Amino acid sequence: MAQTTEYLGTGRRKSAVARVRLAPGSGKITINGRPFESYFAIEAQRTMVLQPLTRTETTAKFDVRVNVRGGGLTGQAGAVRHGIARALLASDANFRSALRSEGLLTRDPRMRERKKYGQPGARKRFQYSKR
Repeated sequence: MAQTTEYLGTGRRKSAVARVRLAPGSGKITINGRPFESYFAIEAQRTMVLQPLTRTETTAKFDVRVNVRGGGLTGQAGAVRHGIARALLASDANFRSALRSEGLLTRDPRMRERKKYGQPGARKRFQYSKR
């Protein structure tokens, strides 16, 4: 039985975590068992997810399977993008400069700020009453 090579990559963004598997194929993308187009309905999110593949010109060379959890759709799209970039790097180290120049290998560190006590949110204060 022939062993197919799979490249793994973990991507994170906000509170979303994506586990990406890249296998040589025709360019089919599946996210949580659903087709890529139906999972990300917004065009900007689809473009974001495809960015590493288009930058390295490997859109039709790999089949992508993703399990993504946590966060909202935008955070998940960012996590999938990060995971695909890392998996591509595992497949070919020559992609590093192309991916790095686009900032696709950098994990976006921005997280949601916690709510503080005595306030309705992270920064907002309750209305001040002089009397």
